[in-house]
Amino acid sequence: MSIRPNEKTVRSSRTSLAQLMQPNQANLLGNVHGGWIMKLVDETGALACIRHSQRRVVTVAVDQMTFKHPIRIGDLVLLEAEVSWVGNTSLEAEVNVYAENPATGERWHTNTAYLVYVALDDSGRPTKVPYLIAESEEEQQRFEEGKARQERRLKSQ
Repeated sequence: MSIRPNEKTVRSSRTSLAQLMQPNQANLLGNVHGGWIMKLVDETGALACIRHSQRRVVTVAVDQMTFKHPIRIGDLVLLEAEVSWVGNTSLEAEVNVYAENPATGERWHTNTAYLVYVALDDSGRPTKVPYLIAESEEEQQRFEEGKARQERRLKSQ
């Protein structure tokens, strides 16, 4: 497959981040603050979008974020992000969050979030982003689902 300069694969945006959770990131019960996880989700999603667009990006929207399991002090938080949809200047990143007990290797999925970013040019104005190439049926389906989410977001404004 030949890729032109104005298009990129989903694979090229994949980004992973891992961080050990410390006491200063948690409440008195030892559970990591949801806001701390949201910060990591935003950073990981932004990195995926920067890798795709090769531009600075700003966060425009965060879809619902529901935590399925608590994350505790001492857990390793693993975040995986990739671009799931692109428009003209907007990009959507899918970010999956996992927690792992580093001593036992037990891992569990805590949540998935979808975030929208806008790419900026050197003057801070929105700029076009490369087209997203879906290399598999799964990536194509995620692209279509991302497009539908974006249409819902725009309708609800």
